Amino acid sequence: QVQLVESGGGLVQPGGSLRLSCAASGNGRGIDVMGWYRQAPGKQRELVAQITSGGTIGYHDSVKGRFTISRDNAKNTVYLQMNNLKPEDTAVYYCNAHPVVVYTASDNSWGRGTQVTVSS
Repeated sequence: QVQLVESGGGLVQPGGSLRLSCAASGNGRGIDVMGWYRQAPGKQRELVAQITSGGTIGYHDSVKGRFTISRDNAKNTVYLQMNNLKPEDTAVYYCNAHPVVVYTASDNSWGRGTQVTVSS
């Protein structure tokens, strides 16, 4: 299974910016799609943004225009640039990777998560 290691979380004031990074240990079909999920206390985990190896991108409506996802296929790394952060963005952010078609839960790889806190 693919190993994912996140970095870049922290505490930031409203309106500030953070950049998350996630490096994958493997390559190939297991990381055809890479993305970021987040989970706030008491809420379900939700998809924030994802990007395919071919560059197709999707965003949650709440982050459109503020967050930008990108990936470096040569480095097997995905990034999430977060601008104009809001308190409601506070959550643990998880990196995710999977093939284009997911047959079982084990096809999904997850990072351990990185805390993002937006507060004044």
